[in-house]
Amino acid sequence: MPGGAFINRDKADTMLNVILYQPEIPPNTGNIIRLCANTGANLHLVGPLGFQLDNSRLKRAGLDYAEMARVSQYVSWKQFRTEHSAMRIWAFSTRGRKPYHQADFKADDGLLFGPETRGLPAAVLDEMGAANCLHLPMADNSRSLNLSNTVAVGLYEAWRQLGFGFQD
Repeated sequence: MPGGAFINRDKADTMLNVILYQPEIPPNTGNIIRLCANTGANLHLVGPLGFQLDNSRLKRAGLDYAEMARVSQYVSWKQFRTEHSAMRIWAFSTRGRKPYHQADFKADDGLLFGPETRGLPAAVLDEMGAANCLHLPMADNSRSLNLSNTVAVGLYEAWRQLGFGFQD
């Protein structure tokens, strides 16, 4: 399998959480399911979703990784926050002021990403606070990156900071 070493998730002492707020495009979510399966991250889908979880494009993008990923679904942001009130969350947004690589990620952190066509609403960004709103640097003439690419960059940076789950 291309890409490098395999990590025994049973021995990993770090865990991260990817949170998709109202995702809209099935193949992006499928790619993120695959990403979470391959990094050991939990995936939280906050509704309403822009598709059904049995969507064929979602399944095709996620291939057979859905069984390997830990995916939870929530009806609303309020439900997610109630169930995970202690989780420290980093919001990724083009409106974020802090570059993603300057965050000090910890085990069990949540990485929050908004819907593809509109990003995270101002109320959610305000709830996170400016210190926890991150952005990925882009060229001046760019608007945004694809959601699954942004999740991959953010998740791998957080995982890198945690030693990729390797124990010394």
